[in-house]
Amino acid sequence: MQQKKIHLVLAVLATGIMSFSGVLIETAMNVTFPTLIMEFQVTTAMVQWVTTIYLLIISIMVPLANYLLKKFTLRQLFLAANLFFLVGLLTDFLAPNFSILLVGRVLQGVSTGIALPLMFNIILTYTPLKNRGAMMGLGTMTTSIAPAIGPTYGGILTSALSWHYIFLFLIPLMLVSLVLGLYAIPTMAVHSSAKLDWQSLLALGIFFCGALIFLSYLSSWLGWIALAIAIVGLIVYLQRAKNVAEPLVNLAVLKKASFSTFLFGFLVCQFLLLGISFILPNFLQVVLGQDAFIAGLVMLPGATVGALLAPFSGRLLDNIGAKKPIIIGFSLSAMGWLALALLLKNPILWGFVAAHVTYMIGSGLCYSNLMTTGMNSLSEKDYGDGNTLFNTLQQFSGAVSTAIVASIIDLAQASQTDYQQGTILGSQIAIFFLLALLLVALLFCVRYFYGKKVRPVQ
Repeated sequence: MQQKKIHLVLAVLATGIMSFSGVLIETAMNVTFPTLIMEFQVTTAMVQWVTTIYLLIISIMVPLANYLLKKFTLRQLFLAANLFFLVGLLTDFLAPNFSILLVGRVLQGVSTGIALPLMFNIILTYTPLKNRGAMMGLGTMTTSIAPAIGPTYGGILTSALSWHYIFLFLIPLMLVSLVLGLYAIPTMAVHSSAKLDWQSLLALGIFFCGALIFLSYLSSWLGWIALAIAIVGLIVYLQRAKNVAEPLVNLAVLKKASFSTFLFGFLVCQFLLLGISFILPNFLQVVLGQDAFIAGLVMLPGATVGALLAPFSGRLLDNIGAKKPIIIGFSLSAMGWLALALLLKNPILWGFVAAHVTYMIGSGLCYSNLMTTGMNSLSEKDYGDGNTLFNTLQQFSGAVSTAIVASIIDLAQASQTDYQQGTILGSQIAIFFLLALLLVALLFCVRYFYGKKVRPVQ
């Protein structure tokens, strides 16, 4: 199986381009939401499904990919992911209505749900431990660069042409990914008797769908029915995970304190990243009257800094350990986030830029290192389950964040006679809710690293 050489950097780049493209569209479309609301006559709570349904499909696909990685070659999975993405791009470019737009997002979610675990599987399997932090930083950078470019990319195309071209202009990039992957990823035999627990996958899908529908329709009876269905799905999944010989994901890894601590911190980072990419562009357009291009441009400096820090922070982890990058990163994130919260009351355009840059410097220092440190705390046999949990919950937490933020803003808009005042109120509530989560994550990490009875993972 190891006889054919994989070209590690190019393989990570090829799979990372698909992940990059998915995140790029995700953040690029966020700045188009006010345009989509007017064009398709949908509400704020409805339009967020452009992002939420994509993240939902990834959340379901990642556990399935854990099984697919045992049954199919890396090359076969790469080709399937690339094809799904290309078809999804064409579907959304031609989309005549909101429903078809969502279909394209589903296809892109299937692709990214394969590409993300494929990329991290390649890194964890083929990278020496001493270089793993830097390579994880490179892998994370392919997805963290996307938020830097996405809002501006989406804003320019929406203002100059149409949001449809956000999808069209990514087709050449996917063709580059295809060529790189065909060269870098050889066909290597797979020998596995792994079986897929379809009941667990179905139960997990029901839980994810029900939870997101509940969060999107908090004030409706439909939401509470969805919550009841979600709880049933979760109970069935947990029972299956305890009783089947080969569970979809081995939840026993969550019993390891270090893994759970860093997983939680990582998910909070994802919560904030997706939350601010919804709140800030929406606030700038609805409240300050800026166009999509300016809304994207405000987020460009911070997202660029955060993306460029990803490989650097990985090298910091390799050289000095996990404690300083993670604690300093969370502390800077909290300072930037608090500044964002205060600016919503007295908005200054350049103030938003400075606060977002501060937050993203912190995020860049800790984000990939939280995943690397959590994974390093596991034994090699648990890498698959740990990788699946990180990637599944990363996408689901992003979907949950988007749904919660959109619902808070939508409810605030409905409660006020003035649409702009409702947007201000909803944005403030959402920002402070996410700030509370950030402070909890910081507290957990401080307790872990400085606790007398716990020896930090280095």
